[in-house]
Amino acid sequence: MIKYIGSKRLLLPRILRAIGLAAAPGAVVADLFSGTARVGHALKGAGYRVLANDHNAFAHILATCYVQADAERWAETARKILADLQRLPGRAGWFTETYCVQSRFLHPSNGEKVEAIREAIAGMGAEPELEAVLLTALLEAADRVDSTAGLQMAYMKRWAARALNPLTLRLPALLPRPAAGGSAAFCGEAEAVAATLDCDLAYLDPPYNQHSYLRNYHVWETLVRWDQPEVYGVACKRSDCRTRISAFNSRPGIGPALERTIAALRCPTLVVSFNDEGYLGRAALEAMLAARGHLQVVEIPHGRYVGAKIGIHNPKGEKVGTVGHLTNTEFLFVASDRKLDLRAA
Repeated sequence: MIKYIGSKRLLLPRILRAIGLAAAPGAVVADLFSGTARVGHALKGAGYRVLANDHNAFAHILATCYVQADAERWAETARKILADLQRLPGRAGWFTETYCVQSRFLHPSNGEKVEAIREAIAGMGAEPELEAVLLTALLEAADRVDSTAGLQMAYMKRWAARALNPLTLRLPALLPRPAAGGSAAFCGEAEAVAATLDCDLAYLDPPYNQHSYLRNYHVWETLVRWDQPEVYGVACKRSDCRTRISAFNSRPGIGPALERTIAALRCPTLVVSFNDEGYLGRAALEAMLAARGHLQVVEIPHGRYVGAKIGIHNPKGEKVGTVGHLTNTEFLFVASDRKLDLRAA
């Protein structure tokens, strides 16, 4: 799966244990801020019926692939198409000029390959689930040869070593349909989607500070939308990065937005993942969730995101400061209408 700030890869065992103690096998679990779909994919693998949502197009594609699409339906078909797409010669165009020449997120040879493959996928008229599998394979292939530190707010001054490797498509790790039934992926604002869902447990991992996932992954958004947007700045960010602003990236907006989302959910149990670097403190979140019933909090020490490890630099790329800390605390807030024993989580 793609590199992603706030990824729950290392926290997955703790998240799955908490959800396993709170939800029966085969339960319906909603993931309202699905991101890379890493959590949704793991939940599906654990036998839950998953309802994943994210408002960004690239995240919706990832969830459609990893949560909604089933291996027995699409794996072999996708494998054959990916082999054909891999053989296409590169084709330079708007994407290559914008993200490999004007900016340097991908080496031009790989940008041309991305462009040719994306054009071919656009011309297929494939069913949405199949298209999502193919686009996910392309996203992940591009991510493996990008020239960034993991975010698309900037790119390396010199080509990263991996950027010189040839782009190679791989079949995503599709999962079979759980016995509990088919899963689904949605693309909407969390509050609106929450009001439409019937589930046994909802997992919420909202953005918690100023870091916008649209701005941090704008190249992947464009690769999925394939819309040649107006761009701005050295990083050639999409113009809608200036207008598609989430309330969850706002200090005054996040509290009311999360409170409305929680109120809209009709389920007996909530699991909220948050971070001690967020705009909301532990006390505020506890107060927000207390009305849902029994509330418990699991604390997990966790390394900070890659930018903290790299350090603080000025626009010339010179290191100019020291990072205050390299470890923070991740919280799992578990609120349920029944008392749960989370000591094993």
